[in-house]
Amino acid sequence: MIYKMTRRAALAGVASIAMIAAGATSALAEGWKPQKPIEMVIMAGQGGGADRIARLFQSIIQKENLASMPVLPVNKGGGSGAEALRYLKDSEGDAHKIMATLNSYYTTPLRTDIGVDIEEFTPIARMAIDTFVLWVNADSDVQTLDDFVAAVKASGGEWKMGGTGTGQEDSLVTAMLEKEFGIKVTYVPFGGGGDVAKNVVGGHVDSSVNNPSEAMGFYKAGKMRPIMALTPERIAVFPDTPTARELGHDIVYSMQRSFVGPKDMPAEAVAYYTEMFRMVSETEEWKTYTADNSLNADFLTGDALQAYFLEEREKHAAILAAMGSDGSS
Repeated sequence: MIYKMTRRAALAGVASIAMIAAGATSALAEGWKPQKPIEMVIMAGQGGGADRIARLFQSIIQKENLASMPVLPVNKGGGSGAEALRYLKDSEGDAHKIMATLNSYYTTPLRTDIGVDIEEFTPIARMAIDTFVLWVNADSDVQTLDDFVAAVKASGGEWKMGGTGTGQEDSLVTAMLEKEFGIKVTYVPFGGGGDVAKNVVGGHVDSSVNNPSEAMGFYKAGKMRPIMALTPERIAVFPDTPTARELGHDIVYSMQRSFVGPKDMPAEAVAYYTEMFRMVSETEEWKTYTADNSLNADFLTGDALQAYFLEEREKHAAILAAMGSDGSS
């Protein structure tokens, strides 16, 4: 009798799992479906935060069977994302292209005349808000913010700050630091955030303002040291690292991790991708990743997301105006 009850319970468990799996994909099983592979354009180079997250999404979508066609990540980071923005603009009405965005989604069209108005693009989903940290090599004598400022000033302009390109998020943060502390660094651009972190560890640059995910592996290996977080509150995985505000400096900056489609993407395709990313946002793998890499998971879609984009564009226009149109002070 015990055996029968156990077996019945096991069968019920299997059935329950099957029902959950069926429910997870039911919303995508009806109506419109992609007719060919989905191109996931990444407006940044390989190895950085945007690339890592986009490829994580691609992996989750594949493992959880959340799309009826393969998702193919494609990096188009040229010109601080201008390449990707133009590509999406030229894909008007395409139901099989989506783009992973970061804050250069706002700044690049503001800085360069590429004929792109982001208001024309189709909002799909914001997945998270990413954070920034000031980093140095773990072997550096710099232990605190005061040490950092003193070292930069003592270098006579030779201090090298690694980044991903003029007008990119880290260049804006660098400009904020220069303005706040009256310092001047030599900004050295690399192909992506992963390359930046490698060059901090390799001693080719002196510091960076990487996202936690881009430097986490080196931090855990004891090769990079967080000096200051540019967040409203301390980051949980770096409990001993103070925020700029704690140190008396009101410097807070974050970056959105979102997806958009081309202008006039069919409504049924928008609904399909929105639901796909909603299901991604509910997976344990994504929740674990955001916790481990200090992202604020904050799902947003539709008109509310477009309003957020346009508000952030205005904020970044003000930042650029205050620091110079190229994003430097």
